[in-house]
Amino acid sequence: MSPAATDRLRTRLAALLPRASALARGGLGAMLVVAGVHKLVAPDAWAVYVVDWLAPWLVVSPRLFMLLNGPPEIVVGLGLLADRFVAVGAAIAAVSLTVTTAYLAVVALTRSGLFADVMIRDIALAGLAWAVLADAVRT
Repeated sequence: MSPAATDRLRTRLAALLPRASALARGGLGAMLVVAGVHKLVAPDAWAVYVVDWLAPWLVVSPRLFMLLNGPPEIVVGLGLLADRFVAVGAAIAAVSLTVTTAYLAVVALTRSGLFADVMIRDIALAGLAWAVLADAVRT
């Protein structure tokens, strides 16, 4: 592709695509809404991530813990999608995903790689949340 053709393609794509910050915010918001809804309709699918040594630290059962986490995730996700309170929502998501990733790393290291696949995905999601937060506090 010639440099001129590359420039034309870049110009067309720039006109079609939203800003990267909007895509990142939308992706993070959508993930939080879908995860929150799924925690409400299938809490047992999420409760499996609570290993035996963590369960006593929870004040409630792992199933109820997931049911209680669903609505706040939905609210934060909807706020990000609506472009409201982005810095607060992204901060909540960034801290939550970072702590979750650290927990999953401990489990993966102590339980022969258990949940390593989810940890790997959550590293990217935590990075996305931190990027949305960084953008929100700079604008």
